[in-house]
This record gives sequence, C-alpha cells and structure tokens, in this order.
Amino acid sequence: MRTADLRARYWRIVLFFGRVTLGFIWWEIVLRRVGLGRLTDRTRTERVRRTAVWFRALAVSMGGLMIKVGQFLSARLDVLPPEVTQELAGLQDEVPAEDVAAIRAVARSELNRPVDERFAWFQETPLAAASLGQVHRARLRPAEAEELGFEDVVVKVQRPHIRQVIEVDLAALRRVGGWMERYRPIRQRADVRALVEEFATTTLQEVDYVAEALNAETFADNFASDPRVGVPVVVWELSSRRVLTLEDVSAIKLADTAAISAAGIDGGEVAQVLAQTFLQQIFTDAFFHADPHPGNLFVTPRRGTAPGAPDTPDTPDWTLTFIDFGMVGHIPDELRAGLREILVAVGLRDATRFVAGLSRLDLLLPGADLSLIESAAEQVFERFGGLRIDELQQIPPEDLVRFGLQFRELLRELPFQVPENLLLLGRSMGILSGICTGLDPEFDAWGTITPYARRLLEEERQGLPRTVVEEALALSRLALVLPGRADRVLTQAERGELAVRTPALTALVARVERSVTRLTMVLVFTALLLAGAILHSSGEVLGRLLMAASLLPLGWSLASGIRRGRS
Repeated sequence: MRTADLRARYWRIVLFFGRVTLGFIWWEIVLRRVGLGRLTDRTRTERVRRTAVWFRALAVSMGGLMIKVGQFLSARLDVLPPEVTQELAGLQDEVPAEDVAAIRAVARSELNRPVDERFAWFQETPLAAASLGQVHRARLRPAEAEELGFEDVVVKVQRPHIRQVIEVDLAALRRVGGWMERYRPIRQRADVRALVEEFATTTLQEVDYVAEALNAETFADNFASDPRVGVPVVVWELSSRRVLTLEDVSAIKLADTAAISAAGIDGGEVAQVLAQTFLQQIFTDAFFHADPHPGNLFVTPRRGTAPGAPDTPDTPDWTLTFIDFGMVGHIPDELRAGLREILVAVGLRDATRFVAGLSRLDLLLPGADLSLIESAAEQVFERFGGLRIDELQQIPPEDLVRFGLQFRELLRELPFQVPENLLLLGRSMGILSGICTGLDPEFDAWGTITPYARRLLEEERQGLPRTVVEEALALSRLALVLPGRADRVLTQAERGELAVRTPALTALVARVERSVTRLTMVLVFTALLLAGAILHSSGEVLGRLLMAASLLPLGWSLASGIRRGRS
C-alpha cells in the first residue's frame, strides 16, 4: 500500500474526529456558558444522529478499525441513544467485500497451493466481510471430511495490507485519545490512552489466526460439559497465521429475534443462558470472549429434537454457538477476587461489601467519601434492587429526582475511575447488556446474578478456616508495627508537624472561588456589550470599541473553564 494513501487515511480520520470535537466544544461548552443551554438541549438528538450518519459513512468507506469502533458503538443499547445504535447497526453486515482475487492470493501464499487444490469447493462470493478479514464457504476434500466428521467449512482470510492499515488507524486514534483526555469529565471517568492501547493490543492479536484457533479450543474445553454451548472445530491442516479454516456452524444470528421466535425458541431463555455463560467465563474460567457482538453469536436449533419438546439442561433443543475468538480477555486472580466481591454484594444487596469491592478494584478516586457511596448503594439496593429493565424504565421521575437531591454532591463529583485492566471486560459486559435487552426487554439481570452470587458465597464460606488464619496473620503483622507508627504520629503532633488533609473541602473552596471570578467576568462582558450596543445604535465610535472590549472578559471566562476542565 502506498505511503501517500496511508498518510491520507490518517488525516481523514483525525480531521473527522477534530470536526466532531470542535462541534462538541461549541454546542456543549461555549453556548452553555453564554446562556444558550436550552438551544443545545433542543437540538442534541438531531445533532447526535447526524454525527452517527457521518461516522457510518466514514467507516464503510475506510474499513479497518473504523468498522470495529462502529460495531462496538452499535451494540451499546444500554448507554447510547437509539438514534446512534440504530444508525450504526448496519455496520455489523455492511463491510465492503475485498476482491476475491486478492483473497485467493493471500490464501495461496499461506497454504502453499491454490485454494482449488486445497478444497473440494471454494465459494467465490464471501459469506461475510469483516473489518480485518473475509469469510468464504468451502468444502473439504473427501479424505479430510471423513476424518473430521464434517465437510462444510468456512475459510477466514485476512485482507491484504491489513497490518499497515491497523498501524495507521491506531496512530490516528492515539491522537484523538490525547484530545479527549484534555476534557476533565472524560479524563475522570476513563483512561482514554489506556483504552486505545488495550484496543491496539486486542486488534493486533486478532490478526494472528493461530492464536485465535487456540482461543477457540480453550473456550470449547471450558464448556465441554455444557450442552447449551457450541464452538466450531478448527481444521489445523488448512490454517495458518493469515488463514483459518473452521467447521461451518452458521445458524440464526442472535440479533434476528424474529427468526429465533419463528424457530420456537424463547428469546428470554437465550438471554439467560448467554448471561450465565459470561458469569462462568469471568468468575470461573477467568477467560472470556471479548467481542460478543450479535454477529459473533448464533442460536442453533438442535437437529432431531421434536418440535415443542421440553428444554432441559441435559437435552436442550437449541445451542448457543460462539464464533470469532480473535479478541479474548484474561482475568488475573486479584481482579477476579474483586469482581467476585462486587457480584456477591449486588446479589445479596450488601452495600458495605459493595464499597469494599469497588476499593479492591481501584474504582474509587482518592478522597472519595466511602460512607456517602455506601449510603447511596443502600438506597439503590432498597429502591431499585430486583427490578427488571422494563420496570426500571417505568420508575416515576420524582423518585429519580428525590434520589438525585439526596446524593447531589456524590452525583456532582462522581468519584469513580475505570482502571486499565477493566476496560476490555467493561466493553464486553456493555455489549452483553445490550444483547440481552434486545433478546428480552424484560430480561431479569437480578434473577441471573443472585443465584450465582449465593453459590460464590457458599464457596467462600467453605474456605472460611483458611481466611481466618490469613486474617490472624495480617493482624499479627500489624500489631508488630503499630507501636512504632503510633510513636511517630505522636511525635509529629507534639512538634506541630501533623497535617490533616481534606481534599473534598479544598476542592469545594477552589470551585467556589473560580465560580465567583467567572461570574464577575461574565457580568463585565454583559455590561460592556450592552453599553456598546446602545452607543453603536447612536453612531458613536466608542460603541464599537466597547463591544470589541467585551470579548476580553468573555474570552477569559471561557479560557478559565477550559483550564478547569484540564486540571
């Protein structure tokens, strides 16, 4: 691929996001600061939809990582407004196909022979065109089919020059991520640079098809005893780093709820099984499918099952089939322990344990008011615990207003952060939430979490003697060092060197000071502007000068707001 084409690609991505960023600053910051917040709110829906249309056009025309970004956004039904997810939903199947001659050339290079010699039949028209590769149906030669027990396969072949495209797209995303980190609300909520780097790592893993094949076999081993879960078999003799041949397991896509219902399958049951499989992946296997968008999940009616036959764990009449294991995640022991703590806390409605789990996962910013967070968690569990998603949507607005007023300081500060090791998992859970809601608007997440949490709690109780010994040892170590620490604290107090830090109070005073200063500048701006307008209408030259001078306090006020966002 030519250097000039790669450079043009880079700047096209950067300029697109630059335009979106400038639009956000103008509408959500500048206009709000000059009192036009109502106009911003009234036009937001159409502006967001228009931005989604622009991004969709960009992604389709460019392919590469832009498609993957769009696929991720389209699955966030639980976070993004419907005008965004609906506009981007088509990206799951809208990737332009690569020329088949180029695909054949890559396959021949990897398999050392033309595809017509390696397969009994190879379909020219692609089954699916993904952002990084392309899938074609094929048929094994008789000897290989007899050995493996199936003949229909899918052959996944990488797009030519895809590694160069990935490197350019990642460079552009890193630059955009640097811009986003300058905005304080975003910087406080997530480490954007870490998110981009995590995205880079997982994407580069996706273009190693040997690693993907090994991931598929690991996943299959983890669910070997569960008849509800299916995984395609890898044909190793016809696979390499850029070509992957798998058993053809094509069936009903998880997003096709109408076809699922027509097959006599309950979407609610599928959602329950999907959620249960991910609980096992996260809390038992510590190895999870990190790209569970609807195009990578099928519902496969089981052959030979009588229509209407009852579904049991031993003989289900359908199988939830996972494909595409290029993006997977591994959960370290400490992270899994923290997640288990939070899951048990949510299942048992235990606010104290919930806050302890947040702390263990480093999800709380320094200086966070733990007692206030615990109180808010108690109120959430008491008021909203156990409600289904459709019931949550019907909560009276006055209840939400009452909760917001009670915890307005907590909601204003939102002292939470997303550490790097949770980014990929959070992405997967966000996609999963959207899929389950799409399958069943009445999906009961509490009903899935609570039994699993109680089982984890029972396992924890069985290990109680070991925990008691560990806590006793920790207390013993603390008892040995405590006298020395106490002596140092008392000595500092006697010398007047003991400092008490109150970050929340300090931040509050600083905010008040900045607000008063900005208000003063806005008043000066208003006075100069009005006086200038009056004099200008009378033809006075001084009027134009005053109107021009009014831009100085306005600029200062806006600049201070931007500086505050960066600090």
